[in-house]
Amino acid sequence: MNNCVETALFGGALLAVRDSKNVDRPPLRFSAAAWSTFVAGLGPHGADPHGTGPHRIS
Repeated sequence: MNNCVETALFGGALLAVRDSKNVDRPPLRFSAAAWSTFVAGLGPHGADPHGTGPHRIS
């Protein structure tokens, strides 16, 4: 599927998130609380609902 994102700390209190296939676009920026809420809403397998991928966001 190629649905990959990259994350990095940004400015100390923010998290920058970007599409790893389109690095020329500016990243989205989230507070730690907003990102944690988003990740918690993904469920036990993160963005991989079948648990078959190599990486999980949980």
